[in-house]
Amino acid sequence: MTRLNDLGQPIGEALPDWTPPPVPARAPLTGRWASLEPLDPAAHGDDLWEAAQLDPEGRTWTWLGDGPFAERAEFDALLARNAASADPMFFALRSAATGRAEGWCSLMRITPGAGTIEVGWIWWGPRMQRTPAATEAIFLLMREVFGLGYRRFEWKCDTLNAASRAAAMRFGFSYEGVFRQAVVYKGRSRDTAWYAMIDKEAPALERAYAAWLDPANFDEADAQKRRLADLTAPVLVARG
Repeated sequence: MTRLNDLGQPIGEALPDWTPPPVPARAPLTGRWASLEPLDPAAHGDDLWEAAQLDPEGRTWTWLGDGPFAERAEFDALLARNAASADPMFFALRSAATGRAEGWCSLMRITPGAGTIEVGWIWWGPRMQRTPAATEAIFLLMREVFGLGYRRFEWKCDTLNAASRAAAMRFGFSYEGVFRQAVVYKGRSRDTAWYAMIDKEAPALERAYAAWLDPANFDEADAQKRRLADLTAPVLVARG
């Protein structure tokens, strides 16, 4: 039922017990398949540069604001900037399978007053594409965000990045629309597709991730038995 104020105007849901959550800590998050570690150029730089060399065409950088990098010095400068940034707050992904840092991601647009936060600036090296470790990294961030008391977890990407749009929905982010001509980067215009999940959806999504990440969900060849997209689909309120 829609709430009305004393003037008979419709107003939003009451939040009498709302308290802004804390800013996430720059601390490790550990799972079975992967761990997220605060980005440290000294600890992660060699691994990440080696991972970047596995993509000589630069396909993993097309829809990111930086890269690809021909020189190590440029790459190291980016790592230094990212490691020093509070928002975005960067984490390196360390794969349990390889023991190496294989990519990074960040929590960004951290807005405790509204209870919103975004996962972004995701770069996975080629070994991490479509792996349980990459999926668990998103799960670790989601669990941390909602565990702290945030109400909304966002995902945004270039509308032309079909893989990112599909990944958002696979991970349980519902489509919310497009902001036209929202960004200029690399000398081109970007329309931005918006996706989000909210706290009321978190319990069902955590169960979906737990079921998918369970080792029993993979056969002897590491092929999945159930798709995460099938497990998260009932939670989505819109696709696009």
